[in-house]
Amino acid sequence: MDKSTLWAWVHAERTALATTLADLSPEEWAHESLCPGWSVHDVAAHVISTPQIGWPQMGGLVARNLGRGYNTMIFREVKRLGARETRESILADFDRFATSTNHVPTTTSVEPLIDALIHHQDVVRPLGRTREMPPEAAAVAADRVRRLAFLMGTRRLLRSVRLVATDVDWARGSGPTITGPMQELLMIASGRRPDPALVSGEGVALVPALS
Repeated sequence: MDKSTLWAWVHAERTALATTLADLSPEEWAHESLCPGWSVHDVAAHVISTPQIGWPQMGGLVARNLGRGYNTMIFREVKRLGARETRESILADFDRFATSTNHVPTTTSVEPLIDALIHHQDVVRPLGRTREMPPEAAAVAADRVRRLAFLMGTRRLLRSVRLVATDVDWARGSGPTITGPMQELLMIASGRRPDPALVSGEGVALVPALS
């Protein structure tokens, strides 16, 4: 994947998310996101925090979470950020860091794309809004998510089904098939509930979020 194309996708999605956030009411900022226990405010603070994390910040993050698992660490850090940052400071950070090419140490440059694409959906779907992902970008994100499935709790599912996109040339896995738009397959791969009207196939019955 060409890095300039990858970062252009990241920057475009962050900018679009900033536009979404600026349009939300205080009640919508406080609304529960698709991430259990995370408000829209929490998600927004998390997404724009990642380009600000370098090796110096990693030391404090690790020290605050010694002995805790990865998902617990992320949850604690998200809630800490959400409590510290205001709506205004978060939007200001989007203005400043939306076009950053920094990524968290020990991660790849695809993780910021995953964050931007999926967390934008985490914000808009519970609020009855929509945001279409570029299928090619979603495909790149999904390939990386498949490698991170052990962190996202979807390894067993992704080893049991074949995902086939209808809007881009992408198919992965083996087993009963799930067919749908690339963005819905990315949602499944990351442990989210896809739009049931947009996915089909025998494998749909195996998706925990739809059972």
